[in-house]
Amino acid sequence: MVAVWFLVVNKDSYGQQKTYCNPVNIDYVYTPIPNFAKWGNHRATADPVIVLYKGDYYLFSTNQWGYWWSSDMLNWKFVSRKFLRPWNTSYDELCAPAVGIIGDTMIVFGSTYTKNFTLWMSTNPKANEWKPLVDSFEIGGWDPAFFTDDDGRLYMYNGSSNRYPTYGIELDRKIFQPIGTRKEMYMLEDWRYGWQRFGEYMDNTFLDPFIEGSWMTKHNRKYYYQYGAPGTEFSGYADGVVVGENPLGGFTPQSDPLSIKPGGFARGAGHGATFQDKWNNYWHVSTMVISVKNNFERRIGIWPAGFDKDDIMWCNTAFGDYPHYLPSSSGNEYGSGFANWFLLNYKKPVTVSSTLGRYTANNAVDENIKTYWSAATADKGEWIQTDLGNISTVNAIQINYADQDVDSNRLGKFNDQFHQYRLYYSPDGKKWNVLVDKSNNKTDVPHDYVELSKPVQARFIKLENIHMPTGKFAISGLRVFGNGNGTRPDTVKDFIILRTEKDKRSAWIKWRPVNNAYAYNIYYGTAPDKLYNCIMVYDANEYWFKAMDKLKTYYFSIEAINENGVSSRTAVIKVD
Repeated sequence: MVAVWFLVVNKDSYGQQKTYCNPVNIDYVYTPIPNFAKWGNHRATADPVIVLYKGDYYLFSTNQWGYWWSSDMLNWKFVSRKFLRPWNTSYDELCAPAVGIIGDTMIVFGSTYTKNFTLWMSTNPKANEWKPLVDSFEIGGWDPAFFTDDDGRLYMYNGSSNRYPTYGIELDRKIFQPIGTRKEMYMLEDWRYGWQRFGEYMDNTFLDPFIEGSWMTKHNRKYYYQYGAPGTEFSGYADGVVVGENPLGGFTPQSDPLSIKPGGFARGAGHGATFQDKWNNYWHVSTMVISVKNNFERRIGIWPAGFDKDDIMWCNTAFGDYPHYLPSSSGNEYGSGFANWFLLNYKKPVTVSSTLGRYTANNAVDENIKTYWSAATADKGEWIQTDLGNISTVNAIQINYADQDVDSNRLGKFNDQFHQYRLYYSPDGKKWNVLVDKSNNKTDVPHDYVELSKPVQARFIKLENIHMPTGKFAISGLRVFGNGNGTRPDTVKDFIILRTEKDKRSAWIKWRPVNNAYAYNIYYGTAPDKLYNCIMVYDANEYWFKAMDKLKTYYFSIEAINENGVSSRTAVIKVD
């Protein structure tokens, strides 16, 4: 039967958005390092910092040949800028940058093991107005970070090693030279904290764990020193936090990571920064992992964060790659930011216009950013269609492009490239309406996310290519969010945590499968009312958990997830 196409576009179908979806949709640079592109040219960044400066958000990250600013934390505008000087010889253009605010001035500095990197300053970064504050900042440091205390004193932190701790030092604000000597901040204790072990399986088999990515936050007269560990290539990449009453030491660790995201479509939540929005709500930005074409193929994610009544610092990555609300005056209490739109097409039937080799169609709906479908070409008219299974309420769609056969000259930043596409919806796969028309788009949107101003009822969603900036038409995730118009999953039964006697950092978690669920959220923590960390598990009823503090009692709860919502959480289980 011939499909009937209604090419009438509802111009009001998408407009001002109230939500965003990780990974952050910015025009990531292509890795500028030739050796990193041997398996294929690809986009990459990591080690993000966001600061609020003069009412706007500024985002810096590794090797981007510039930075972004935004008024709403959704629409990011790129400012092209190289910070290396003629005498600097490095591919790393602002690797793991430090960004600080001193009064009305922004300062920026990149990672270096030399003594001749420039410390930059600006009072108008939106207009790309910069000048050297210190021509050669001799103290240097890898993975640096700046912190200005309430009393105006300035501190710098740095370090990236699996042999040495991170360090901190005070700087003289007049001459920007060290005051005294560097102090040891923190050294990993992987013998105690399981999540600090190196490797995808937290086993330390390949290397000892790395500590890196310093950041400092002050809250209620306490200093929260944050650090990344144990390795940027892995799902368990996380940011830990230690707490003290002095910015240069005397810290006590929080047992569990501040930010960790070991499950879901896009994983990892390490080496980041904590910042406040215009309403003083806290957020945490950090690195997400792809690591397919190179170990350092990565993206950026942003999550709500904050402090509880007992001054415990938290970051909520539950449903961390599903739609969440943007900053607003309503606040971001733990769990309040999730839009409650659920994935409608996990492992549902997919049809496509063509397929390149092993990059098969269902890779686009398997909730794994490492895998992707690729069409045979980048031609206009290549398409992918997903069947939601039944008429569902569609609220938003995320299109995650993959890098396949990217032009070999794509090293670094290309400011004139763009994606163009159309999205269609249908109740039956025969009669179609245009849902979103970006056939005239002139922006680079590698992780485009569209929130519909009015939800639609549909069973089929179709993405049609108009233009790719480079390479084949390839999609790692065509993700449709909303509600399946059905029944929420049943509550999980027989939830069991078998903590090992041999090594109390680890446990084997099992539960009875829920027939009408496609995924589960496991919440855990060291107090029954502080289950701040979450592991999302798709299509399984067991999980090897290796992230515990071996000296602490733990508490667990689990919920089931399907297209229609979440179940009630189980009663909290105590595990000694």
